[in-house]
Amino acid sequence: MDEDEKLKDYRAACNMEAPRGKLDSYDWLADIPGGKNCFDMVEVQFKNTRKGFYKNSMNLPLKAGDIVAVEASPGHDIGRVTLTGKLVALQMKKANLRPDFEVKRIFRKAKQADMEKFEAAKAREYDTMLRSRQIAKELGLNMKIGDVEYQGDGNKAIFYYIADERVDFRQLIKVLAEAFHVRIEMKQIGARQEAGRIGGIGPCGRPLCCATWMTNFVSVATSAARYQDISLNPQKLAGQCAKLKCCLNYEVDAYVESVKRLPSREIRLETKDNVYYHFKTDIFKREMTYSTEKNAPTKLVTVPAARVFEVIALNKRGVKPDSLPGDGTPESADVKEFGDIVGQDSVTRFDKAKKKKRKNNRQKQQGNAGQPQGHNGGGQKQRSKGNPENRSNGQQRKNQKTPKNNQPVAE
Repeated sequence: MDEDEKLKDYRAACNMEAPRGKLDSYDWLADIPGGKNCFDMVEVQFKNTRKGFYKNSMNLPLKAGDIVAVEASPGHDIGRVTLTGKLVALQMKKANLRPDFEVKRIFRKAKQADMEKFEAAKAREYDTMLRSRQIAKELGLNMKIGDVEYQGDGNKAIFYYIADERVDFRQLIKVLAEAFHVRIEMKQIGARQEAGRIGGIGPCGRPLCCATWMTNFVSVATSAARYQDISLNPQKLAGQCAKLKCCLNYEVDAYVESVKRLPSREIRLETKDNVYYHFKTDIFKREMTYSTEKNAPTKLVTVPAARVFEVIALNKRGVKPDSLPGDGTPESADVKEFGDIVGQDSVTRFDKAKKKKRKNNRQKQQGNAGQPQGHNGGGQKQRSKGNPENRSNGQQRKNQKTPKNNQPVAE
């Protein structure tokens, strides 16, 4: 067995085949011939959302998924190749890096000795994080250490923390270096970056955007929810980072453009029968609902946006239409009454109906075989439900009482 096969078995045993990082990249140029060797930069992924760009100076035959040892300061680090070829230049442009920027290089594909050091360092991360939190608490620092990442050779550790104010952690670095005997690097991140590093499933049922593809975090305001007519419920609008969900900004521009093509909500509509104030707007149907009272839903009327423009134009000319709807009859919105239906439906209402068991006619046929035809066997077919004589005879047999000695007793 050669070294590559041994390394593959070792990775499977150490569960290294499963990706350790996030922010996976999709190589949509993979099927195009000649697109791999035209660019010597490689995108390498480390723990969670940390990525880096390294130069393949040794022209190693790398592909996505290969575990490589890259240059670090000091020593080396272990990462996984996520992207090669022309798309790396596009990723570097998004990261505001020039292609001719001086970057570190790839040493080699990871060997078994490299993987053993890497696994030993990775096993210390969780205990180190818990111990570092306790040390920060003892020093009275107002900060939270959210994640710890060891370098592949175990000579360095990156401590990711969040803090509301500036923190003087010079004493903390000295204590951590004495406790763990490694080089310490402190890196401050925001609440959204911390949620991306931890990962999770959002209320939509999909992985978090900050853990899969989002790298540029734009501020989110409550006005985005107002434009989309979303209920301002803090529990539903907040994500796992306790901030407003980033997805509130995805469609807000389309809503803003749609609202611009609708009448202003501040304009009141005057008719001969009443004065109407805006109550709500259905952007998709282009319908607006008005109320006769400004602060209460009274006599709600729903009309198309075209009719609202028409009434506004009439009011500007000093003309009041007969009613708000065009046909002269007010269209009141149906007010649905809600009731308590708990307990009205059975729990088994969706269960399949049980099939009735078929009667065993074989026993009846065997019991009727010894009787003369026409007495019971043939009489079963000759008996008619509509014959009063048969009903009277059957009623008389039911009225007879038979004691234990099987002798009939006359009533």
